[in-house]
Amino acid sequence: MVSAQKDTIRVLVAKPGLDGHDRGAKIIARALRDAGMEVIYTGIRQTPEMIVTAAVQEDVDVVGLSILSGAHLELFPLIVDGLKKKGKDDAVVLAGGIIPEEDFARLKAMGIQGVFGPGSSTQDIIEFIKKTVGAKKGK
Repeated sequence: MVSAQKDTIRVLVAKPGLDGHDRGAKIIARALRDAGMEVIYTGIRQTPEMIVTAAVQEDVDVVGLSILSGAHLELFPLIVDGLKKKGKDDAVVLAGGIIPEEDFARLKAMGIQGVFGPGSSTQDIIEFIKKTVGAKKGK
């Protein structure tokens, strides 16, 4: 039974910045739980430092960032850099929310491994996480 828990994908879902609307993040969190993942939801209005600390403390495989405010190019690099500084750069970092397509390449260049905009299928996100985390774990 211990090995089953060890194989469970752990995901931190976070809302960086001043966004007050978290319905999408909660829908994603629920879908990931339903898919057998362990989900830690940090709630709204999280600073980059709070998100990095939670990711390290919870030893997550994935950090999912949900943003609607348009501050992704300012906040996401702080989170990616913070994870690196804390030795948690093995975590898969994903972004979702209202993100213009023209920013996708910049986000990926800074270390965001997957970007999911409005209309993204929860099943696509689940499959991406399973595939990406499995590849990192050698499965």
